[in-house]
Amino acid sequence: MSHCLSIGAAHHQEFLKDSLGKELRALKNQGLDVRMEESPVGSLTFLACSVSGSEQLEPVFKRQIASVIADLITSKWKDKLLKDIIRNNYYYFDEEEKVTIYDYAQKKLNHNEKSREKNRLWILRRLTEYLNFNCNLVIDGFVRFRLKEYVNDLYDVADQAVDDFLSEREYQEFIQLLRYFVNIQDPRAELVNVVLRPSGVFQLYDEIGRVINSDYLKDFMVELAESEINYEDLLISALITIAPRKITVHMGDGNFPASTLDTICQVFAERVTKCQGCSLCRQQ
Repeated sequence: MSHCLSIGAAHHQEFLKDSLGKELRALKNQGLDVRMEESPVGSLTFLACSVSGSEQLEPVFKRQIASVIADLITSKWKDKLLKDIIRNNYYYFDEEEKVTIYDYAQKKLNHNEKSREKNRLWILRRLTEYLNFNCNLVIDGFVRFRLKEYVNDLYDVADQAVDDFLSEREYQEFIQLLRYFVNIQDPRAELVNVVLRPSGVFQLYDEIGRVINSDYLKDFMVELAESEINYEDLLISALITIAPRKITVHMGDGNFPASTLDTICQVFAERVTKCQGCSLCRQQ
């Protein structure tokens, strides 16, 4: 008995053809008669896949075809959908910004392997259900009309990516402003050593290891003591107030917050060095 499925696609036809060909060759190696014929129809390319064998072969054949299409949708088609969503919904960003937003979206999707596999299995189930009752499938239409939940998830990911992009842009603008403040000030210290105490509080020391506790810094701390600003913000603000020529960050046991270190390095750039071990590090 012969079983035939016709798969139509407007994009990634070669990828689809190669993937289906591999599956059919695997069946051919088992001694089955398999064929694939290509037919262009307008902007679509149809691939008619057929295999001859017993009645028991049909579910396996359909499942393998569905698996190929599921892989195609969650890889190549996903990328196209994301780009279309970003281009159509966020047209007011320039091309470079859209590329960055797309990269943010891809990182979100690729970060969660469990969620990615869950989406693939869900799509595979929908495809298998469809092919159990239909011998013709156009991937573009199937995605648009039968995978709306998946497409809506991509819209949500794109929205989150835009939020991340805007937050990062605001952060970089803020960093540039802080660098400007640092550069226009006269340094109040030659060197500041930054140490993270076990209590989670940052302590500043001068070049000979004395705690920095000058009047201007006292006044600064009193002014901010009752605000909602956290210790990391206080540290950055204190360093900007002092504007030292050099800053040594003592890494200690490695618990120094990476985000704080990154901000210090971005604001003070070449003024910053990292110490991996000294007497101040051991005090942590």
